[in-house]
Amino acid sequence: MNSASLISTRIFGEGALPRRSVPDGQLLKPSDPAIHAITDFTREQPVTVDEDRQIDDALHDMIRLGVRALLVVRDKRIVGLITSYDIQGERPIQFLQTSNYSHHQDILVGHIMTPWEKLRAVDWETIQTARAGDLLHVLDEARLTHILVIEVANKNVPPIVRALVSRARLARQINGLRRTG
Repeated sequence: MNSASLISTRIFGEGALPRRSVPDGQLLKPSDPAIHAITDFTREQPVTVDEDRQIDDALHDMIRLGVRALLVVRDKRIVGLITSYDIQGERPIQFLQTSNYSHHQDILVGHIMTPWEKLRAVDWETIQTARAGDLLHVLDEARLTHILVIEVANKNVPPIVRALVSRARLARQINGLRRTG
């Protein structure tokens, strides 16, 4: 019997991505390498959203996928970052007050995201030698919820977004609090 005959195909309705099974990370001491606290995109696929997606849909995606931030893309290029804090905080209200839009459901990710040119980042070489506690201190001092890790291969190639660091996740790892779901 042909093994291919054991495989049958069928048509499915709507599909969804699975909830990320990436653990919150190991518990860390402040003196541990910061490299253990990052979401490294060479090992995990980054979660992205189109800038034209409605913000409530983007928030639903975050909840479903178990993340608090999405890289915003346009034509396969990263143009910004949006977090659950951006969507659930004051940004939508501020946008409505200063725009011609009048309904929350009309707000798109691109309207309230933090654009690429305003995103804070640290270079990959620094992360490789930094300590987890120092990284958390930088995030706390700058009042950042997330920071990008950028790898620059050479001057003729655009920088690569190598990783993302979440302040909330790092604080849980250092403080020894496990979070499920």
